Amino acid sequence: MKILVLISRILVGGLFIFSGLIKLNDPVGFSFKLEDYFAPDVLNLDFLVPYALVIAVFVVIFEVLLGVMILIGYAQKFTVWSLLLMIVFFTFLTFYSAYFNKVTDCGCFGDAIKLTPWESLTKDIFLLIFILILFFEKKHITSHLTKYTQKYLLIASLFFCIFITYQVLNHLPYIDFRAYKVGSNIQKSMTIPEDAPKAIYEYSWKFKVDGTEKIEVTNGSYPSVDGEFISVDTKLIKKGYLPPILDFSIESDEENLTQEILATDKLILVIVYNVEQSEPYGFANIKKITDEAIQKGYTVVGLSASIGDRIETLKTTHKLHFDFYFCDQTVLKTIVRSNPGILKLHKGTIQQKLHWNDALDIQL
Repeated sequence: MKILVLISRILVGGLFIFSGLIKLNDPVGFSFKLEDYFAPDVLNLDFLVPYALVIAVFVVIFEVLLGVMILIGYAQKFTVWSLLLMIVFFTFLTFYSAYFNKVTDCGCFGDAIKLTPWESLTKDIFLLIFILILFFEKKHITSHLTKYTQKYLLIASLFFCIFITYQVLNHLPYIDFRAYKVGSNIQKSMTIPEDAPKAIYEYSWKFKVDGTEKIEVTNGSYPSVDGEFISVDTKLIKKGYLPPILDFSIESDEENLTQEILATDKLILVIVYNVEQSEPYGFANIKKITDEAIQKGYTVVGLSASIGDRIETLKTTHKLHFDFYFCDQTVLKTIVRSNPGILKLHKGTIQQKLHWNDALDIQL
């Protein structure tokens, strides 16, 4: 039992630290995932949406600290109770997502490792089993470290988490796991190669033949059956290739400008996914660098999900000398974890991506 408890401590502690640090690298992204759960059509906790980022930061830091605590054997009773309550809560969320198909990506490992809802649920059940071992056999959770050493390690871990959080919230994530990372070409990421595997479907055709129902199964073609067609059921057998970027689009009131704008040699994109939630102080740096970019021959384009008077007011207030076009808010949140944020591109290839705090570091 001591060996089993030790294995459980290593597995649970390691996974909690790994999962927590990945989300700590991008707490804004995790807060977006929490907003999905708080939505009216999911958990109907809309009043928590304004606090999503604060909750996200608390949860991921606590997750890392619990991983450290179980590994070093600190405060065994508090630790195992906290682990149990947290994994029960996470298991409920992943079960809800999987069963009702509400949130298709739980965000357990951020954008680094994508899990389906059922895969997430399996992972949580796996963790729950090992945490239950720790809960019922906590007497075997021992440590060769002194109490002072344990406290110093825990405090050091806390300060490390706070430092990382401060850095990524005031700049951008250290590691970008998304399709819009620096070096990516947006056009290529939206393209499906000619030799890419196609999705395979199975079709169950139901007919009425001589008064009885008959089912014919094909891979797509309409079967030759002498009878009255009733219905068809479609089942996905194997997923086909999906490009990394599916829904990026730049639109004006009249037309789609995606390819035209992305083909530009020297392009600056300013991202303001939501005007009301943007940081007003951030536009001082944005204005200064975009004015300089325009003088040096760059095409500067703003992208926002806010349209109409709100954008015109924003341009007037901050004296911005470029036009804004519509782009889906979820896409813009995925592109850059800053509102406003700024990118430099060359013919669709992202060369720089910066938080508004660092906008003046754009190399023109």
